[in-house]
Amino acid sequence: MVNRVYLKELISFDEVELELAKGLVVLSGPSGAGKSLLMNSILSTFGYATTEASLCEVSIDKPQKLISEAYELEEEITLKALKKEKIRYYLDGQNISKKTLNQLFKPFVQYLSVRDKSGFESHELIALIDNALIANNKSFQKMYKEYKKRYATYKSKVDELNKIKQDESKLAELIEFTTFEIEKIETINPKVSEDESLLKVKHQLSRIDKVNDALEHANTIFTIEESVSEVYRLLEKDDSSFIEMMNQLRADFEDIESLSEELAEVDIEAVLDRLEKISTLKNRYGSIEEAIEYAEAKRKELAGYQTIEQDKSMLESFLAMEFGELITLAGRITQSRQKEAKRLEKELANYLNELKLPPLAFVFNTVTLYELGQDSLEVSLNGSNASTLSGGEFNRVRLALMVVALSGVKDGGVLILDEIDANVSGDESIAIANMIAKLSSVYQIFAISHQAHLASKADQHILIAKRKGLSSAVLLDKQGRVDEIARIVGGENPNVEAVSFARKLLA
Repeated sequence: MVNRVYLKELISFDEVELELAKGLVVLSGPSGAGKSLLMNSILSTFGYATTEASLCEVSIDKPQKLISEAYELEEEITLKALKKEKIRYYLDGQNISKKTLNQLFKPFVQYLSVRDKSGFESHELIALIDNALIANNKSFQKMYKEYKKRYATYKSKVDELNKIKQDESKLAELIEFTTFEIEKIETINPKVSEDESLLKVKHQLSRIDKVNDALEHANTIFTIEESVSEVYRLLEKDDSSFIEMMNQLRADFEDIESLSEELAEVDIEAVLDRLEKISTLKNRYGSIEEAIEYAEAKRKELAGYQTIEQDKSMLESFLAMEFGELITLAGRITQSRQKEAKRLEKELANYLNELKLPPLAFVFNTVTLYELGQDSLEVSLNGSNASTLSGGEFNRVRLALMVVALSGVKDGGVLILDEIDANVSGDESIAIANMIAKLSSVYQIFAISHQAHLASKADQHILIAKRKGLSSAVLLDKQGRVDEIARIVGGENPNVEAVSFARKLLA
């Protein structure tokens, strides 16, 4: 509910601050005093209209089902519309666009305007009937929950089958391409770190001739080995280190000769060709490891393509069976809705009669299975479409629908009514006031009053007055309400009968 409204510099209003009550909040006052201006500013903070105030601030209790990942929300939310060069909107101090603001609060703040003919869409009418059923019929609640869960699974499987069919048209091409990708890597059959070994061989091959020449010259050292040993003996010195060194040198030279013989067997062209192929893989995939991983992923992908026909067959069997089950469930849901619709029609008949409106009937049409079942719903008023009603008549029908659906509503949120009782007869005025009073048990309702009966039902009555060009908003006490209702009935100078009637209404 809206707890507080603060307005600053709203055309004829200098400043307005109101602490608001639950239930029905009525705004009344002489024509041109500023009632619509004030209501419009409240609407603007929910993204429904454009404010003329330099500042409009509203504090509301956070609706239980209001969830936003984009904005941090307190338990009491503050909304602001700030007008300077342009209008900026804020949600708990966070910038927000008008469109996002309206989308966020539309489920919790309803605006019934004479210019608006929404609310009779099929999904809205179905929701109205379903809410009443869910509140009073546990078996329907369980059945509907099962249907929605199974339909969600069914829909995901339909999407999966459609994707398979789309892939199927290009399956041969996908298999051919995937097989080519795998064979390209398998033909080369790379090994991890193979390129490092090949580069080492290439480096050795590039130096082997120089190594052989150097080795041939170096071998002459062994021709003087005996002479050096003789010197050590003559000098009576230990020649063990020299002998050990010469033995190690002989072993190293033998290893070099063996390597030279091995390299002589190597095909340099084959090494270079292999290096080129490995380099191509690395350039494409990043590394040998990644090329091997890519080939493995493609093998799994190919296996998936090869089982696609089997998957398709299984899905088609499941969907055929599940469709039959869902049709049965949807049929039972339709029967429950039709039965509840008849009950609502009977209850509506009395309200519509009081409103001097024709009886309403819910018209069911069968459509392709979807998340709400197989029903498409519209209303007929004595054989005529709802679109033939005037804006005021249309909204009064909506009020009647909301009243008969109250059993399915626990917290209706905020309901803002735009001239709902304008230009109606006395009997219609009483009927409207009674309906709005019933709705105020679950909704906080804001309404501009044109009739004494609605004003008398108010839980909070606000007088919008204008004096010397300056407007004001005043919360009325009991005597103030008597005076204002008497003015509504008898004009600016009400007589004794008007005052007496006002007291009677408030008694």
